[in-house]
Amino acid sequence: MTYGQAAFNGKDIIYQTYSQRWELDSIDKMGTFRLALYKSNYFTPTRVTNNVNKMPQSENPLYSATEPVNYDDVELEFQFSLKSKVLQSIINGKGDLWIAYTQVAHGQIYNADLSRVFREINYEPELIFKYPLKANFFNGYLESIGVAFNHQSNGGNFPLSRSWSRIIFDVTYKKDNWVISLRPWVRINEGDGIEDDENPAITSYIGDGELNVFYTYKRQQFYSVITHPFTRLDRGSIQLNYIFPIKGLLRGHVQAFSGYGETLIDYNYNQTTVGVGVSFTNW
Repeated sequence: MTYGQAAFNGKDIIYQTYSQRWELDSIDKMGTFRLALYKSNYFTPTRVTNNVNKMPQSENPLYSATEPVNYDDVELEFQFSLKSKVLQSIINGKGDLWIAYTQVAHGQIYNADLSRVFREINYEPELIFKYPLKANFFNGYLESIGVAFNHQSNGGNFPLSRSWSRIIFDVTYKKDNWVISLRPWVRINEGDGIEDDENPAITSYIGDGELNVFYTYKRQQFYSVITHPFTRLDRGSIQLNYIFPIKGLLRGHVQAFSGYGETLIDYNYNQTTVGVGVSFTNW
């Protein structure tokens, strides 16, 4: 049995390939309305930042904080992420339509003065279409193409509410133990002007797309998420992740982030963070 097979014997972690996670091959099709893993699911009890955002700002003055909040530099972070296929084998009998949901929470659990409040929670529902490819390309092959409708919101109260919606395109390339996914997007405008937009310059900071790079070595996984606005060299972000086995399905997870937009409330705020925790799934 290889590490790419979807099996678990109680002692060893057996990873699914990207193709198996998205059921791109007909042999891997599992039907519809079955919960499956999407992005990494992790729990990080200790995340440290070099520059906590105590007074979030927006280019729309209506959505800017007027007084700082004494947030700690250390907080808890966790993410859970699931998906489910709603239509199978559409368009030439190969494409699949999925719904997905990801939630990331940042909690000030060590800050008794603020009643251990959750500083930020991001909610991210998606509708995703995936279509398999097997096109040879640069000694590897293009594995899939896709398009998604993505909405992200922090559900915050005025003036700290943040949200945006995007159409995200993606093309995935695979070679040996490497998987590379290019995901450019187009923001869907909200309202008629800046007064209706909670974060009008979000693409100028976070970017117009992202590049995901995954590498698997035995039972360890390294992946990075790089975002960038194509018009500014000094913005965007990079997130680096290292996942390694501990016992059974439990894995260690080390994450480092630098740049803009680690969370929605921080979309125009530059910081560097490091977190150490556990992961229950690979990406």
